[in-house]
This record gives sequence, structure tokens and C-alpha cells, in this order.
Amino acid sequence: MTDSFEPTLSVIIVNRNTADLLVRCLDHIFRSDLPGRPEVIIVDNGSTDDSVARAMMAHPEVTIIEAGRNLGFAAANNRALERASGDFLLLVNTDALLERDCARKLLDLMNADPRAAMVGPQLLNEDGTVQTSYEAVPTLATETLNRSLLKRLFPSRYPGKNRPLSAPESVETLIGAVMLIRRKALDQVGGFDEDYFFFLEETDIAVRMHKSGWKIVHEPRAKAVHLQGATAKSLPEAARIEFYRSRYLFFEKHYGRVARTMLTVTMTLNLFLNVFFLGAAVFITLGRVSSLTQRLRVRTALWKWHIKGCPEGFGLPRR
Repeated sequence: MTDSFEPTLSVIIVNRNTADLLVRCLDHIFRSDLPGRPEVIIVDNGSTDDSVARAMMAHPEVTIIEAGRNLGFAAANNRALERASGDFLLLVNTDALLERDCARKLLDLMNADPRAAMVGPQLLNEDGTVQTSYEAVPTLATETLNRSLLKRLFPSRYPGKNRPLSAPESVETLIGAVMLIRRKALDQVGGFDEDYFFFLEETDIAVRMHKSGWKIVHEPRAKAVHLQGATAKSLPEAARIEFYRSRYLFFEKHYGRVARTMLTVTMTLNLFLNVFFLGAAVFITLGRVSSLTQRLRVRTALWKWHIKGCPEGFGLPRR
């Protein structure tokens, strides 16, 4: 990579208290096989660890935006967009490690297809096995029925990771760990919707791009390792509440209040049954199976939140 290159690619990373992951993520980005040095912008959402100092020490050329608090994913990305100069925007989670040719292959596809608004790679586990990299847009069917069964019975309508692809394919939405976005398309739909704090931001924007005539594409020949959810793992109850909040927001925005109410009622009943049967299982096993105990704790927190009417003030910290 040469320093004289005028960047058409801006890489955006949103970070909060993931110093080790952030440095590894940056190392992979700067080792990417690109025709020039990318512009890299980090939005730090109020970290209390040494994320900023370590990122600057490892890669002093990065631009750091210190938000001072947790803006959430959508708002943080919009803040970075105000500073980004690239025609293409590569959004990378701190728990994603790009293979050397990943960014170049995504750029090649974007350049070859002027109707492509977002392109995502094949996500991998550390052992090389595949993860789900794209999904169907959520509907009442996907959220209230058995999603795994739907994928087995109707694989073309409800795709899963067991449906191998060898060439790019248009999809409904991407898993947002790594996404290359065309700046023109993002500007056209008005950027990320900041009503979403965490989860489903990429699904919301994919739906809006589809409605504006753009394509969302999965590129299986580009690959990235995804370590999956450092924030969600460290705060499991809060993260699940945040996911359900975003899910209900998505339904209200795209299907209306009646659909949202139907989903909320169904999920409340489902969570009650989960708590009942998981509680029985924990009782029978005398609490010795830690995975059961953890699942009961998360489901109980979720059910209590629903019973209270899904109020604000619960979920991931905003400070």
C-alpha cells in the first residue's frame, strides 16, 4: 500500500471497551491487499479501557472520534460518515478479522455492479467453519415459528449457512459484522436510523435500500473471521433486551403497530413458557448445569421486562 493514494475507501469501526479486539481488527485491515492506504475512522463510544491509546499506538494514522458516551451503533456510524471521504464505506465490527483479500473482493464486486448498495463477505468461525452471513428480512413467520425448520423446508426463501454459495447472490439483508456500503446509496436513504441503538440497524437500512431500487449482495469469495458478539457475551441480559427492543421497533416501522403488538404478545407468552420449562430443568438438575442456569437467567430478565411493558431504562448502557 502506498501513502500517496487518495482514498475512495473509508473504513469505519465502532468501539466500546474492546481494546484487544480493536487492535487485532486494525492489524488485519492494514494488512489488506488494497491499491492504496484506506482512511480508517474509529468512533469510540465512551470506552473506559485503554482502547483509544492502544489503537493510536498501534496505528497512529487512524482518525479517532471520541463520543464521550455510548451513542449506539447507528448514531456512531452516522457521526463517522460526517468525516469520511470515501465513495465506499467498509463497516467492520471490532470482533471481525478480514482475510487479506476480503476488502479488495468486496470493492471489485461493488465496482462491477453499479446497482449494488451493500456487499457482505462469508463470515467464518475461527476454525474455518461457516457462519450465517445473510438472512431473510424478519416477518411474523420468521419470528414466531421455528426459524430452523423454515430454513430446512424453504431454503430459497429462508436461507441459512448450510446453503453453500460459490458466486455472488442478491439477498434480503446481511449480517452486519462486515459490510461494504456505497456512499451514494447510503446518502439517498438518509443514513442509519438512530432510533435503533443496537441490533437490526443493517436490516432496516437494507429494507430501505431495496425500496429505493438498490441491491444487497452476498459475496462468498470474500471472507472474514467473526468472533461473534463481545458486547453481547459480556452483558447477555441487557443485550437480549436491546435485541427485542430493536425487533419491535423494526416491526412497527415496517409492518405497523398491529404487527408489533401481535409479535410482542406472542413473545411474552413464549418467554413465559421458556421460563417455566427452563426453571423445571434447573430444578431437576439441582442447578448444576451452568448453561441451563444462564439461559434461565436471561429468559427471566426478558420476561420481566415484557411484563413491565418493555420500558426504557433497561438494556445496554447509554453512558
